[in-house]
Amino acid sequence: MPETKPGIGIVACGALATELRAVLQLRNQVPVALRFLPAKLHNRPQLIADAVREELVDLSRDHGRLFVGYGDCGTGGRLDDVLEEFNATRLEGAHCYAFFSGADAFETLAREEIGTFYLTDYLARQFDNLVWRGLGLDRHPELLPDYFGHYTRLVYLAQTDDPRLEAKAKQAAERLGLRYERRATGLEPFAAQVGRWLESAA
Repeated sequence: MPETKPGIGIVACGALATELRAVLQLRNQVPVALRFLPAKLHNRPQLIADAVREELVDLSRDHGRLFVGYGDCGTGGRLDDVLEEFNATRLEGAHCYAFFSGADAFETLAREEIGTFYLTDYLARQFDNLVWRGLGLDRHPELLPDYFGHYTRLVYLAQTDDPRLEAKAKQAAERLGLRYERRATGLEPFAAQVGRWLESAA
């Protein structure tokens, strides 16, 4: 009979680090090994699946249950192929916006206005690094209409009530020339998903 490996191995996007750690501190019932990949991989989503596979190879040596803190995130199904190799489970949904707002709430937002650009707390904090410089707009501002010409609003999905982050989100909307809205999500929808992970591994 094969030996049962204890604990949970989780590899997740660095954009979820603060929120995932917060939820695990509240719900940590079993040993968890936690690895984070750079959030900038989202600018090259074709690299996400292989990066996750590398971490899962290592985590699978010592952990019986494997979870992945990503959605499909633009991998075109390649990430799900990797999960099947390791019998791993990922977060439900296509991206972190759905994790934080809840799938139904996000679908409603998307239907309200197709041309919506979203920020989370992490993306509001890292807008300059991941979006403005990440897309080269600091060097080539003339590309702004090419990237954002079809967007009409920016929705800040706020996990916390932080005036500094809201100021950053408003500034991002101004720089992109988009109408600004804030929707408070808290951590409840995300925490519920992580809680189901932990319960399935108990």
